[in-house]
Amino acid sequence: MSYVIPGENGDWEVVIGLEVHAQIISKSKLFSGAATTFGSEPNTQVSLVDAAMPGMLPVINEECIEQAVRTGLGLKAEINLTSVFDRKNYFYADLPQGYQISQLYHPIVGEGTVTLDLDDGSTRDVGIERLHMEQDAGKSVHDLDPKRSFIDLNRSGTALMEIVSRPDLRSPEDVGAYLRKLRSILRYLGTCDGNMDEGSMRCDVNVSVRPVGETDLRNRAEVKNVNSVRFAMQAVEIEARRQIGIYDDGGDVAQETRLFDSVKSETRSMRSKEFAHDYRYFPDPDLLPLVLTQDFVDAIEAELPELPDARKQRYMSDFGLSAYDAGVLVAERETAAYYEIVAGGHDPKLAANWVITNLFAVLKDKGVSISDSPVSAKELSGLLDLITDDTISGRIAKDVFEVMVETGKDAASIVEEKGLKQITDGGAIEAAIDQIIADNPDQVAQYQGGNEKIAGWFVGQVMKATQGKANPGMVNKMLADKLKG
Repeated sequence: MSYVIPGENGDWEVVIGLEVHAQIISKSKLFSGAATTFGSEPNTQVSLVDAAMPGMLPVINEECIEQAVRTGLGLKAEINLTSVFDRKNYFYADLPQGYQISQLYHPIVGEGTVTLDLDDGSTRDVGIERLHMEQDAGKSVHDLDPKRSFIDLNRSGTALMEIVSRPDLRSPEDVGAYLRKLRSILRYLGTCDGNMDEGSMRCDVNVSVRPVGETDLRNRAEVKNVNSVRFAMQAVEIEARRQIGIYDDGGDVAQETRLFDSVKSETRSMRSKEFAHDYRYFPDPDLLPLVLTQDFVDAIEAELPELPDARKQRYMSDFGLSAYDAGVLVAERETAAYYEIVAGGHDPKLAANWVITNLFAVLKDKGVSISDSPVSAKELSGLLDLITDDTISGRIAKDVFEVMVETGKDAASIVEEKGLKQITDGGAIEAAIDQIIADNPDQVAQYQGGNEKIAGWFVGQVMKATQGKANPGMVNKMLADKLKG
């Protein structure tokens, strides 16, 4: 369903492109040996290169190059065997060199694709225009002193990948789906941890609007440095409505850079939109063109893990899962790994239900990730063993699971301690059924008079009489035979 915003003079379509800055997982920076550990004391991870001391020359980090190529391959993108680092010239206090080393005209990765998983189970491709590498700037801190700003250069020189999408996104929901999918791919690849709250993944959101049916692109605003999926979605909505209001009033939208204020739910003008010539780009004279061999690229490709799209397809074809369930399970690599342990030797759909419904509810309630789950994958698999071999029923299993969460004990021990083993003795079940039938002649008459819905009441009475331990399948079959007379 298309996303349309009504205006005073007609309906408007939103056109969105994202520039995602993803910090490369690497122990050292792009052009120096300084560490990249998050949360260190200010200015404790700064080399002479990062501080732009005179005479210091950049030396490229091969691990960062491998990570960029790995990401490009994960995005089904073209890898450019020759790329060039440029100097992007601008002045700011947290940029000691007075320029940023980046790539403009010859990036390391060309066009690729990200496939969005939409809520209705369908998919849609979003084009990737390019992925280029660049070094991060430092951090300006303005809230520690009323008269002074402070500079922390720990982040200066950290390797970033800027992943630029085509303007193929059309709604806040598209933006959310794109960022979640991109983050998932990066985490599967191990090239970026995707922690937006730590700043290792952030995005600039380019937004423009046009009347429904129009094909030309209008001026866009770039909303800078949005640091969460939720804020990115909000920024699109707010900025789109701002632009529509301007057009409805007969004005024109300026092409500019804006900031998003999540507290006031507004975007604010930051500066007019710069163009490439404003930064006086030129090839960095201290760095030769980066030349890769096809063998280098092929070796990285041969070691790629199974990525979310391929794993989702496998879950659907091999396990018979729905597109929705498969998509939920593969969204995070840790979740997929957990699920595959639970599903081993069990009905894959039963395992999926337990992970998505029961386990996820516990994780949400406790506010923890699946990596910190109070019930391990092996322990949940053990619970499913007891369901599969009819030791316990599905209903009792839910009670056992609650105890597992609270105590950390395994399912078999809990079942043994509490005497919860399912009754599969036909004689014992038949005796309970006979007693219920003998005690309730009116209900028997109703059933035999055509009210078959009352069979559920009989099942409930038998389960109550057996403390929920009777095998439900046996109860249903034996009751049907007995009630028919």
